[in-house]
Amino acid sequence: MTIYALSSGPSMSGIAVVRVSGNDTLKVIKLLTGKGPPKARLASLRKINKINTSELIDEGVIIWFPGPESYTGEDMVEFHVHGSKAVIDSLHNSISKIENCRLAEPGEFTKLAFQNGKINLLKAESIADLISSETEIQRRQAVKIMSGKSGDKFNQLRDKLLKILSHVEAKIDFPDEDLPEDILSYIKKISSEVSSDIEKILGDQKVGEKIREGFKIAILGPTNVGKSSLLNHLSNRDVAIVSEIAGTTRDVVETHLNIDGYPVVISDTAGIRESKNEIEKKGIKLALDKAEDADLKLIVIEAKSVDFQGFLSNLMDENSILVINKSDLIDKDLSPELKKLEHVLISVKDNLNLDALILKIKNKLKNNFIVSEDILISRARHREHLEKCLENLKNFKEKNKTEDFDKAAEDLRLATRQLGMIVGKVEVEEILDSIFNDFCIGK
Repeated sequence: MTIYALSSGPSMSGIAVVRVSGNDTLKVIKLLTGKGPPKARLASLRKINKINTSELIDEGVIIWFPGPESYTGEDMVEFHVHGSKAVIDSLHNSISKIENCRLAEPGEFTKLAFQNGKINLLKAESIADLISSETEIQRRQAVKIMSGKSGDKFNQLRDKLLKILSHVEAKIDFPDEDLPEDILSYIKKISSEVSSDIEKILGDQKVGEKIREGFKIAILGPTNVGKSSLLNHLSNRDVAIVSEIAGTTRDVVETHLNIDGYPVVISDTAGIRESKNEIEKKGIKLALDKAEDADLKLIVIEAKSVDFQGFLSNLMDENSILVINKSDLIDKDLSPELKKLEHVLISVKDNLNLDALILKIKNKLKNNFIVSEDILISRARHREHLEKCLENLKNFKEKNKTEDFDKAAEDLRLATRQLGMIVGKVEVEEILDSIFNDFCIGK
């Protein structure tokens, strides 16, 4: 089939790009423009007409990319037309009438590029990350992975394992022959090196995933202490409902923020208290789950609070900031019990000392986003494959010690396969759909 889709944004714009890829691309050009293809990769002005009529859809630029020298590896053309909904719909409608042409699925152009060997799986994922990037640090990470450094590293590790696997299989094929001592030492040395490299990659504090998905901040505390008001202030808009009635927030309210270039997902949660209301109890459980999953917890209590010790002991740790709100309601200093705790005293209502809280949050972010050249993992999928690879290598070493070469070879094959699945060097059909469905249509 030949696929087509709008590859630029769906909103009204000066220019829209409709991409077509497949065996019938030449036929699409001929039927829409009444001419053959222009010179390859050269922008050409053409009148674009409805199929089988002389009615003009638009006058625009077309660029012809003959395969395999195209993004998808197939014959491909881009129609650059005016970006109104009417023009785009008319162009889509005309292409849909051509035999063997259909609308592309999300990510299908990039999926074709991967399947035709134009890019590896890591680069495909990084293209999706680049498209969805909202902060500078996300853009830099996506570009870094697109450049191929991560893929090169995983391929190097895989090649090392394939080399020692060939030696182990040689021993299986020729059981009467003893492996030279230097070969045995080489197998042990290389497998240990690969294991050490993977352990180092895995010890990255999940920075890559935090950059891609956002640093998770959970706002927690008792009912009616100003958690929703704080979320609205940090978001600079009304994200959550604010009410004097305790227990207004039942579900988790999330919003994505850009704080000094760092991507953040901040969650307002239900007030934590003893409750017999089943819906509120579920909201409280969701709040505690968010606390467990968060990279940073903002523990909010009232300045006049007296009953807080049990609450704090369960939630406060090194990844928490104690926020004492409603300083406008106290006439004197804080109680000695609160004063001795490290905290930030604020009033959301009167906009007091919120800059100090934001500065503290920024410092926490900077400490968690220390990016080095060793950060190679950007998705949970990569981490899972590396962990399984490491587990297989540990099994290999144990069996290799006992000279159980048949079983040791299988563990080594499994380890090699896990590395291959990261870059798409093996059959990975089962994971392709989940990866490319995250793309927008037209990419």
